[in-house]
Amino acid sequence: MRKPRDFDAELKALEDKAKDLKTRKVQQLGDLVIATGADALTAEELAGALLVLAETKDPGRREAWARRGAAFFQGRARRSSPSADGDPVSPPPQSDSAQPPSGGTGAA
Repeated sequence: MRKPRDFDAELKALEDKAKDLKTRKVQQLGDLVIATGADALTAEELAGALLVLAETKDPGRREAWARRGAAFFQGRARRSSPSADGDPVSPPPQSDSAQPPSGGTGAA
């Protein structure tokens, strides 16, 4: 005879997973705000800028913003190696100076 499914436990597991995903999304958005330097803006300024972005329907402007965002992420990918968990929105390195290759001592 087959074991009956525990729908309550499955629903609870799905709710927990959804909560974890939402928490991770909020964390990544915060990391993105910090990485772009937008944390220097007030909450009102940031909200206003985001509202303008969301209300813009001009495909040319949106495409230009998307290209600039892609360039931002590609530039960050060259400066730092991907993290172990694959988080694309981790904080940038603290130093603006060139970093030695992995495993190098930094001396030539």
